Amino acid sequence: MASEYSFDVVSQFDMQEVRNAVDQVKREITTRYDFKDIKASVELKDEVIEIIAPGDLKVQQVYDTLLQKIINRKQSPKIMDKQESKPTGGLDYKLEVKLVKVLSQEKCKQVSAMIKEAGFKVKPSINGNAVRVSSKDKDELQKVIIFLRDKEEKVGMPLSFENYR
Repeated sequence: MASEYSFDVVSQFDMQEVRNAVDQVKREITTRYDFKDIKASVELKDEVIEIIAPGDLKVQQVYDTLLQKIINRKQSPKIMDKQESKPTGGLDYKLEVKLVKVLSQEKCKQVSAMIKEAGFKVKPSINGNAVRVSSKDKDELQKVIIFLRDKEEKVGMPLSFENYR
């Protein structure tokens, strides 16, 4: 029997679901009446979704459609870091949406501090882009998971828990 139990707090999403959402937006752009005869495009490039459309309003409409598709596919909208839309030449505007996949060092420190301030009998430690929480009591770890799920809004990122041992 293990003398100490632990789990990792990370931020992840399902890339296949994001790809499916982008594909759905592409199909919707070709069939929607308000996008008729308009050259609008959505591309997924590595960790960035690129939206190009004529005019800032159309770019925002495509982004709103993408946001809805992401939510419909059970992915958190917090994985998307929307940048400022910029003119690319002519009437076209370009919007880059970065996909946030890992907890930054600041977010790791924030999660660790939240756990410490809550007074749980656990030891949080930062391991790269994850926070390892360990304790001798499994029930304490379960309480921390419930606590962090409630405080997910405060962190501003979707949290997931893995390597529960």
